[in-house]
Amino acid sequence: MAGVRLTAALVAALAVATPAHSALAAKAGPQSLRGFTLRANEPVVHTFSRTPSFAWNPVSGAVSYRFELATSKGFGESGIVWAAKGLKAPTVAVPISLPWMTGKPYSLYAHVRAVTRRGATAWSRPFGFNMRWSAVPTPLTPASPGLLHWTNVPGANGYLLWLVDAGKWFSTRSNMGDEREYYTFHQNPAWTGVVHWRVRAMRWLYGQTDNGLPADSFGPWSPVYTSYNPPFPTGPLTDRATVSNVVSDASHVRSHEVMPGFVYSGNTSIWNTTDELYRVEVFTDEDCLNTVFRGAIVGSPAYVPRPTGPLGLPTDVSSVSSARSEFVSDGTEPDSFTFDHIQVKSNESDVGTAPSGSGGAGTSLPPSQVVKGAKVDLWDSDWPGSRYYWTVMPVDMVAQQQIATTLTTSALAGGKTIDVANGAGMVAGDALKIGSPAENAVVQSVSGNNVTLVSSLAGFHAAGEPVVRSSGGITYQDAELTQDACAAGRVLSFGKTSEPVVTSQATPFVSGLSPDGKLVAAASSKPSFYGPPLVAWQPAVGADQYEVQWSHTKYPWRTSGSQFTWATSLTLPLTTGTWYYRVRGFDYLMAGSKPQMSWSDPVRVVVTKPRFRVVH
Repeated sequence: MAGVRLTAALVAALAVATPAHSALAAKAGPQSLRGFTLRANEPVVHTFSRTPSFAWNPVSGAVSYRFELATSKGFGESGIVWAAKGLKAPTVAVPISLPWMTGKPYSLYAHVRAVTRRGATAWSRPFGFNMRWSAVPTPLTPASPGLLHWTNVPGANGYLLWLVDAGKWFSTRSNMGDEREYYTFHQNPAWTGVVHWRVRAMRWLYGQTDNGLPADSFGPWSPVYTSYNPPFPTGPLTDRATVSNVVSDASHVRSHEVMPGFVYSGNTSIWNTTDELYRVEVFTDEDCLNTVFRGAIVGSPAYVPRPTGPLGLPTDVSSVSSARSEFVSDGTEPDSFTFDHIQVKSNESDVGTAPSGSGGAGTSLPPSQVVKGAKVDLWDSDWPGSRYYWTVMPVDMVAQQQIATTLTTSALAGGKTIDVANGAGMVAGDALKIGSPAENAVVQSVSGNNVTLVSSLAGFHAAGEPVVRSSGGITYQDAELTQDACAAGRVLSFGKTSEPVVTSQATPFVSGLSPDGKLVAAASSKPSFYGPPLVAWQPAVGADQYEVQWSHTKYPWRTSGSQFTWATSLTLPLTTGTWYYRVRGFDYLMAGSKPQMSWSDPVRVVVTKPRFRVVH
């Protein structure tokens, strides 16, 4: 009897040929266990830069499989890192970040066994492997003044940039960083001419090992690199380019897959005044009216948004003098003003956490699984029809004048609000002296003549007591209107199109059990499998998490199921039939409440019944 189609219930009973073969199958463990990243038929390797999936040759009569990962070939209980049972296909997607581990020859081991109706087989021969980063970032040249740019490391969720001279490091989502610490309040070559830096890749961690083995987010530091900057250019303030893996400038307007870095030059406004501070602003219109991104205030001729927040700019004249002799640290950027006196704050100042309603959020330290950072990425634009416009604004430091007024009502100890005779000119961040003897306080907000303080008053103050804001404080204000700057020609445009998830190259990244009972990877654009297929994809730049959806129809798409994962592979729980699946990333540092990135193209996969030849 040949080519007979059998139900899954009969497979275990009829898929063996002879009693002798049956006894052998009950004892021998699965063969050819190997790790892979995209397809089960990849050349066998033993070093991985991200958590691999695993595959093995199927065992005749297997009802399910049990799989274990451990730090020892002995697979003792204390060494088990992760385990799974009840697997219905000879593949498994591992849902945790494996720790960086190397050994001689290996530090991590996997094995698998089949479960038949006669019992479990022996464990397979262990597959040994190591986990380590595949590369260290290296500088990209030529670099623009004030900008550091390095090669992308496959699988990295971001990078740590160490500014050696400044004695600080910070995280960045893209493979770029600005040199604001070197330029802000000191634009002379003694500060800016030579910059020493190191960089390392980082990944989000997800899941947790069974034995509590720690996993680290970071790869190795690069060597110390040295960058050289020319003297700071004077002259008209000029937009030069946006930079990522491509350069978009006045001659070639391009679209970026990530939030780009911004490069500009000069220090003179359209009113022929000079400034040492600048900020980038991004708009949806060429008139520069609808602001969708406002950069931090910096002194550098390049700006790359940081999710870690802005520099802690000084708020009084004496602090500015100190800042001229030291590197400015991160901190709170004071609220600042547009040229027409509207109070604003930078996007970098809005540091929050990612939503978790869709299955969690990215993580750098488990098990919290939360992506933290300012929302410094932009939505996709409908490139090339729709685009963003940007300009760089000169920023003035404006010295405050003394304001003297009095309390109009008594203020109780422990209170946080006061009423004054005249609150005009007071703004958030102002330092006040209240009463006599004076009590120091800081303004949180002002509404007319009612002033809210950051901290509660320590003592009672009667109506009529003095309230004084001393002179010497400073505020920050744009030296121009954005619409005037853009009308004068200081405006460039660029597109933003997030990288879609790559799920195939010639053929889909799908592996599983064929209808003929063999372990296979997809060999055509319309693969067929028996049982749940394992799908994989390449990491998308800027993606923290992924969503996989499946549908019985390609168009119109009708979602039958979906699943979120931090990994780059997933076993789909599909039943018999024709299916389509698609994958997209989630960027939790994207502005607004919609962090979804572009969908991959739908991939067709068929789940069919098995076909077996029964031998008498």
